[in-house]
Amino acid sequence: MGRVRRAARLLAAGMVVLGGVPVALVARAFTQARLTRLWALLMLRALGIRLEVHGTGGAGELVVANHVSWLDPLVIAAAVPSRPLAKQEVAGWPVIRTLVAGAGALFIDRERLTALPSAVAAVAGALRAGDTVVAFPEGTTWCGREMGYFRPAVFQAAIDAEAAVRPATLRYREGPLPSTRACFVGDDSLLASLLRVTATRDLVVEVTLLPPVRPEPGLRNPRARAELAGISEAHVRAGVPGRHLEGEGV
Repeated sequence: MGRVRRAARLLAAGMVVLGGVPVALVARAFTQARLTRLWALLMLRALGIRLEVHGTGGAGELVVANHVSWLDPLVIAAAVPSRPLAKQEVAGWPVIRTLVAGAGALFIDRERLTALPSAVAAVAGALRAGDTVVAFPEGTTWCGREMGYFRPAVFQAAIDAEAAVRPATLRYREGPLPSTRACFVGDDSLLASLLRVTATRDLVVEVTLLPPVRPEPGLRNPRARAELAGISEAHVRAGVPGRHLEGEGV
């Protein structure tokens, strides 16, 4: 990618970030998910990323996906009107905290186990209200060729709200070929990753929304959330190379 075009992408992305602040403030009072989706689509375009979405979701679902890049929450926001589940540290980042607050983010503090029940309750409340909530249960990013295990905590919210879980897969490509250019792992810095993304030609991110997994009504035994996490993880693992499974109960 030429330097001029690369600089233009960075400038466009910066303008979209700054423009997102007033959008976020407006979104708090109005249809925040749809406004956030439009902003996310604009941001992906500014970065030179093309979005492909396969499948559809419904309202009031818990969307769980594999985690590859810092771009993933932006990608899901562009694909599905939703509210993200973000780590508590994000609430302290200048500008970014305004953007995620405008997107209706729910926060979770992974360092304080005592705060976990209230975070799960907030997600369950959002699901009962008909909001779609997005989570990345691996808790960290992977290279896209491998996956971590799904942590079960957030699945308790779906059980409590009797909401469907919608597994989703994210794959990054350069044209038709798999790409690791968007991956954000190890000692990689956000700036280095951003520069790498904006220098990549024909970067495509593919989102596939898989059939829902529905908790069995009334199921409240201690193993229920682990079972729900395991089945959802299996769907995502099978979906990454393109093998889809049918929805099933737990």
